Amino acid sequence: MAISKLILVAMVFFSLLVVHLVEADNQVVNKDATKSSYTPKLDCGAACEARCRLASRQKICKRACGTCCARCNCAPPGTSGNLELCPCYFAMTTHGGKRKCP
Repeated sequence: MAISKLILVAMVFFSLLVVHLVEADNQVVNKDATKSSYTPKLDCGAACEARCRLASRQKICKRACGTCCARCNCAPPGTSGNLELCPCYFAMTTHGGKRKCP
């Protein structure tokens, strides 16, 4: 009788341990999924069209903006300034050390 109670307690303990391990594994999988969440691709054509609409040399502006936007997946709003909203865009420079992105 005592042995059957011991076996029963051991089985309950083991099943609780298995449930706990499965729960912990599910939490790890969910954390990994949120880290690699999908960020939608920005429509760089429309963003650069708006950014360069007042530029005197629109083709050059759109080409440079398009390159920067494609690399950073970001283009600051407005026709000038607001560069702090897109640090990657702001940090790109040419070989001469000038800012690449309009």
